[in-house]
Amino acid sequence: MANQADPGTTMGSAAPDSAEVQAAGESAPATAMPDQAYDVGELTPGALLPSQMGGYEAFHGRKISWVAISIVIVGFLVGGLALIFGSIWWLFWTGVGLAVLGLLIAVGSNIFEDWY
Repeated sequence: MANQADPGTTMGSAAPDSAEVQAAGESAPATAMPDQAYDVGELTPGALLPSQMGGYEAFHGRKISWVAISIVIVGFLVGGLALIFGSIWWLFWTGVGLAVLGLLIAVGSNIFEDWY
């Protein structure tokens, strides 16, 4: 398989390595380049890609933060639906209470330190 960081792989197959050519008993072609590190920005052949370097999580934040924000969202939904369906005031204030409870959990768990 061709090393995709080597020049010449974008136009087709790469030139064979000099070790492969010598192993086959042929002389090295004029286009074969000696083993060297090519300047392709910050990536060199064999280097790890940025996506392979860190152990980043798919979702940031702690579970308690997600629970707190979910409670706030449910509180807003309950309060909004209570206003839409005939101004059911006890349900509206229940939604407000849920939203405040979620905000208290968020502040108590120091949610602002979760982003990175």
